[in-house]
Amino acid sequence: MQHRIVVLGAGYTGAIAAGRLAKRLRREDVAITLVNAEPDFVERVRMHQLAVGQELRPRALAEMFADTGVEVRLAEVTGVDVDRRTVAVTDPDHPGEDRELEYDTLVYALGSAWDHQGVPGTVEHAHEIAGRPGALRLRERLAGLDAGESVVVVGGGLTGLEAATEIAEARPDLDVSLAARGGLGDWLSPKGRRHLRKVFGTLGITAYENAAVTEVAADHVATADGAAIPAAVTLWTAGFAVHPIARATTLNVTDTGRIVVDGTMRSVSHPDVYAIGDAAMAAGPGGKPLRMSCASGTPTAWQAADSIAARLTGGKLPNAPLRYFNQCISLGRREGLIQYVTADDRAVRAALTGRFAAVYKELVCKAAAWGVANPTLGVPARRRAVTRAEVRPAAV
Repeated sequence: MQHRIVVLGAGYTGAIAAGRLAKRLRREDVAITLVNAEPDFVERVRMHQLAVGQELRPRALAEMFADTGVEVRLAEVTGVDVDRRTVAVTDPDHPGEDRELEYDTLVYALGSAWDHQGVPGTVEHAHEIAGRPGALRLRERLAGLDAGESVVVVGGGLTGLEAATEIAEARPDLDVSLAARGGLGDWLSPKGRRHLRKVFGTLGITAYENAAVTEVAADHVATADGAAIPAAVTLWTAGFAVHPIARATTLNVTDTGRIVVDGTMRSVSHPDVYAIGDAAMAAGPGGKPLRMSCASGTPTAWQAADSIAARLTGGKLPNAPLRYFNQCISLGRREGLIQYVTADDRAVRAALTGRFAAVYKELVCKAAAWGVANPTLGVPARRRAVTRAEVRPAAV
């Protein structure tokens, strides 16, 4: 009987994990199912580009995983029962009807969505770009704006910086501003901050610093100091929240719903469950939690896939480098910022800026997508026989 591996979510981490497992294990020994709600792989790091009207190359999952041994199941995950080892899904052919998938090993990679943080008016009036549907809705709204209308980006993190500069570059006729809870790029090195301010100035972006947004209305955002910033469109980028499904299970999760894992990405409470990417509470250098990012997610996918394969085949457990090297920020299509960081993600003095940094960031984005289709990074892989699989009887 084949060992059943179910991977939930085909973002960067889920797709890499599924493909890597298929490269590591013999097809006759395992049945790998990749469950995803959309038929295409989505380059989430490019959603700000999609929002301003740029076209992204479609990447059909069916084509990506053709002849790999991975079965792509187009369905929405509605629940997980980790005690019965089942996943409830609803597929397009049977809307509103849950069906069950049984697993022996589960890889949970459902990722994250935008976090409105309960701020009044955000759900009703703000846009988000945490996924393709939100980016497309913003795209339509931006296309309908007249010259001189205002766009406010809330959130001074990487997503906010990339979105604000992309919009300002694509639509120089709009009045673009960014509201940050702290200082503009206050985590960057002095060189990085100087370059960021220079680009903001060149693109005509107004930065409202130390401006915590307390309410979003149809035509403005209100800040904690009583200011009202005009906004025909508000884009909310102030953080991400994980999918709520894990919190509804008996898995050991954090207060925010992230699954607590060990160094192999295995759940500390359920050894047949692995969590990767944004869904996992994994520790990096010094025990510091890894932040939600593609830079964190990819090595966790490698670690989980190789750990599963090692445990099933009696091999040596891997030790992927769960650390940081740089933060890559696009500032439109012509400018960029590569901030070098310590292993635990603190900025150092060195930074690349300008056109070269923009090219560097573009290469990183292309490499990330290439890595999904080439989960062993082009290195030949030997498929090993499963020797230690424990196949659980069908759920009852």
